[in-house]
Amino acid sequence: MTVVLFLSYLAVASALPIVSAYAVHSLHLSNALGGLAVGIAFFSTILTRNIAGRLADQHGGRYTMQRGLWIYSAASCICLLSVAPVFPHTLGFIVLLAGRLLLGVGESFALVGMLGWSIGLMGTPRSGKVMAWMGAGMYGAFAVGGPLGLGLYHVCGFGGVMVAAILFPLLGLLLVQGVPGVAPQSGTREPFWRIIGRIWRAGAAVGLQGVGFAALGAFISLYFQQKGWSYAGMGLTAFGVGFVAVRMLCGNLPDRIGGTRVAMVSLVVEACGQFLIWSAPGPAVALVGALLTGLGCSMVFPGMGSDVVKQIPPQLRGTAVGGFAAFQDIAYGATGPVAGVLADHAGYAVVFLIGGICALLGLVAAASAHRQPTAQSS
Repeated sequence: MTVVLFLSYLAVASALPIVSAYAVHSLHLSNALGGLAVGIAFFSTILTRNIAGRLADQHGGRYTMQRGLWIYSAASCICLLSVAPVFPHTLGFIVLLAGRLLLGVGESFALVGMLGWSIGLMGTPRSGKVMAWMGAGMYGAFAVGGPLGLGLYHVCGFGGVMVAAILFPLLGLLLVQGVPGVAPQSGTREPFWRIIGRIWRAGAAVGLQGVGFAALGAFISLYFQQKGWSYAGMGLTAFGVGFVAVRMLCGNLPDRIGGTRVAMVSLVVEACGQFLIWSAPGPAVALVGALLTGLGCSMVFPGMGSDVVKQIPPQLRGTAVGGFAAFQDIAYGATGPVAGVLADHAGYAVVFLIGGICALLGLVAAASAHRQPTAQSS
């Protein structure tokens, strides 16, 4: 399952670094419109988490994930059409936006379906490990997909990247053909917003964690450049090493000692990392801060998520997972613009100060969630 998620996310990750470049250099549009082409996929992902969760609850995670993979390929086909010479640049951009919007829907369906399916196969007691390994597949795809997409773009152009993005999810579909599905659970359904009311503390914790992650991803290199430090590219590498190492080595901790406990310790580590970057006198200390941020961010989502799964009845877990993931989506989508405004006025260091404060606020939210009663089973 992790391999399939890795392949499906390559459709997202391989396009991520080249969509804005294509919009600016090939379609001759502004940087703002290039950024819109990148960010609009996250918008549709957020809006469809509820739909994906309901579909997983009613028809099963396998059904939902397979449709997500088909949508991935269809979205990349639409993006590929934008290179057609018969389209003027403006119309080509509209076609590109339509494809990117659909790609966000595919991401929503594929992830929620995959998590629901995998938890159904492995069992609720192992949900923390499932989420940890799913995350490793996702972020592994981002680590590989970025360089892969750039390489294909330089050799084959935007069209070549889109052809690859069409094929990756189809290969994932082939790999899951022999994996059995899990029948949907029967039981009373609840409105989406009532479910959000039961999980919002856990969602707030993971969303506040995401601020530091998104801030580092967007601004660590610029921060190094502003300071005149060497090794600007190593910040993301240090973060990634910490993130993946903890996922690989500690993925079963939420199931063994409790997900919220793991998340609370992780948020403290993340806060320390962010404050270290903010106050760093030189690049070595900042890189240690980036490593600590990766170590801390790694287990917050699977930690809080495993407890969400245990708190919600089986017939509602797809919807709960979708709503829970939306908190992180919102943090990722909002942090860049808001932190960018702050950086324009106060410098890049303040971005990491805010990231550390948000991690501590996430700790408060996690502690509040820890006091909630555990899930009902019906």
